[in-house]
Amino acid sequence: MSRQIYVNLPIQDMERSKAFFGKLGFTFNPQFTNEQGACMVVADGSIYVMLLVESFFKTFTRKAVADTTRSTEVLVCLSCESRAEVDELVAKARAAGATVPNAPQDHGFMYGHGFEDLDGHIWELAYMDMTAAPPAPAQA
Repeated sequence: MSRQIYVNLPIQDMERSKAFFGKLGFTFNPQFTNEQGACMVVADGSIYVMLLVESFFKTFTRKAVADTTRSTEVLVCLSCESRAEVDELVAKARAAGATVPNAPQDHGFMYGHGFEDLDGHIWELAYMDMTAAPPAPAQA
């Protein structure tokens, strides 16, 4: 069986978060979505984001939940098919209410930009042209 990844993020408002990510083109698996959590499909069969209402999220940990207005608890980075897709997703996120705190970063072979969602989680978007990437250093 191949591995899957489930990123769990605390959110404040389920309907607001589902509407926001829906505007970015993400879908939700209804089998694992209710008023406490929503299973957002990032890559069918392998990558999912569980959007969990904060009170429910807290049942999984004894630690305090990060205040995303003051600290960063995670950087979620998604690969994109092109520079245009990076820019398109940032534009959709901004139009849906996200903040865009940083300018795009262009490193030639790698291009990235990102946004903070409605709950302050940072989403990085990256496109890499591996044909233009620098060669790996020689092994000793």
